[in-house]
Amino acid sequence: QGGNGFSGPVSIYIDAGPSFLSDGAYWHRKTQKGTGSLMKILTAREAVETFFFDGATVTFGGFANGLMHPEEIMAALEDAGRGGHLRDLKIVYASGQGDSADRGLNHLAVDGLCKTIIGGHWGLAPKLGKLALENKVAAYNLPQGVISELFREIAARRPGVITHVGLDTFVDPRLEGGKINQAACEAGDVVKLIELEGEEKLFYSSFPIDVAVIRATYADEHGNCTFEKEGIYAEAVAQAQAAHNSGGKVIVQVEEVVSYGCLDTRLIRLPGIYVDAVVVAEPRHHMQTFGTQYNPAFSGEIRVPLDALAPLPMSERKIIARRSAMELIPHAVTNLGIGMPEGVAAIAAEEGLTGMILTTEVGAVGGVPAGGLDFGAATNVDCILEQPVQFDFYDGGGLDVAFLGLAQMDKMGNINVSKFGPKVAGCGGFINITQNAKKVVYCGTFTAGGLKVAVNDGRLSIIQEGRVRKLINQVEQVTFAGSYAMKHRQPVLYVTERAVFELTEDGVELKEIAPGIDIQKDVLDQMDFVPVIKDVKVMDERIFCDELMGLKL
Repeated sequence: QGGNGFSGPVSIYIDAGPSFLSDGAYWHRKTQKGTGSLMKILTAREAVETFFFDGATVTFGGFANGLMHPEEIMAALEDAGRGGHLRDLKIVYASGQGDSADRGLNHLAVDGLCKTIIGGHWGLAPKLGKLALENKVAAYNLPQGVISELFREIAARRPGVITHVGLDTFVDPRLEGGKINQAACEAGDVVKLIELEGEEKLFYSSFPIDVAVIRATYADEHGNCTFEKEGIYAEAVAQAQAAHNSGGKVIVQVEEVVSYGCLDTRLIRLPGIYVDAVVVAEPRHHMQTFGTQYNPAFSGEIRVPLDALAPLPMSERKIIARRSAMELIPHAVTNLGIGMPEGVAAIAAEEGLTGMILTTEVGAVGGVPAGGLDFGAATNVDCILEQPVQFDFYDGGGLDVAFLGLAQMDKMGNINVSKFGPKVAGCGGFINITQNAKKVVYCGTFTAGGLKVAVNDGRLSIIQEGRVRKLINQVEQVTFAGSYAMKHRQPVLYVTERAVFELTEDGVELKEIAPGIDIQKDVLDQMDFVPVIKDVKVMDERIFCDELMGLKL
């Protein structure tokens, strides 16, 4: 300042140009008063060696099946863990990235590499789940939307997230407090029950982030990043801000580094002032999803005819999807969950239904959500939002109707999709969605494990019953509380291939059965509780025919 002729503080930006330093890393110097940021272009191994340290709190970006996930850096982390060079990390992620086998967060399943894991979904990372079940890490499961919103609170140095999301579920401290294992019980609470202006709320407290590992499409020489080929944006910006403002570091995996000034400013979603290092990935570690190398329809670059999507074959899945699709509301904002509810999108496309707006919790608005290893992406989207923004909309009641999976259901109308014996699946965005949608439709088979059905002449028959009952007296874990829904007068429907139930003031009521089904043998004898039975109707026969149903909105 002295002698410069200005009375206020001055920020100075210096671009010293690229140079090769002694460690072989390609650096781009960026010095700004007050931050002293220094952006490197490194290999994944160099990034891990440079920025990670024992006991660091680390967050990873992306969603479910590899969308916007930094796979190359994850593989390098696994190598570092196996080599004994890194230990006791605290891992925080909103969406459970994985392929149910080896990719994604499964790379972190190395003994000693992680000490604490706070995640929104665990099902696609079974290797992490195994560590939790073996009590080798302190494991927590919190609502995906809450974690994504928490990154913004950390970035702004606010105390945390105060919300109703999670009340009366296993996340509520009066039940399990989101703790998965004994190690978490010993480590302590991560969520508290509070009262605010006479109402019960849950408080999820903030904590600093040491390293954020995220992904983008291109980065320029100043670290400015675009997401143009990504099927989602997740919470990458919030994570980068959280780490930067915590005094931590931000590493971005990209497809390519380009010259400064050549990127369209309108496409830059992550400014270089947040970025400390860039890693250029191999194509096999930079797939758009774990199922697709690259589909421009997922990133909104092109649109494809919906009749190009293959129709569902007649099966219990199609029956459930068709009956559920009958609950679609004209011009409604709709969410489809993973698994069985994905079929609703296929039916909507097959029937040519255009009078509703399908959305995904990770940020897609419009279009048709994809399934399988592409879940989270959507074809022909109207808009892609950041995940925390989408959850703000969901939590505030913006969803008109949601279709979610039915894994376990009990006589109170409670649903469990998060824990089954030794298997830790996690809640994902399920709690945010189901507690706040104006109407919820649960979709799933009546029994599981070997169920075989047949449809002949518009009638359903059970060829082989599933080994596992899903309608039981009490669910193993409360991911959705029927009492909470009744208190807030939320309509709830439970759709299976042979019967439809509704949550009423009198309890769970049987409303419909499929044509050809014996109500005693095929329904009541296959469940552990007796539902309310008043006026049982036959399901629409169009559901069980090969022809289009002719659904209209």
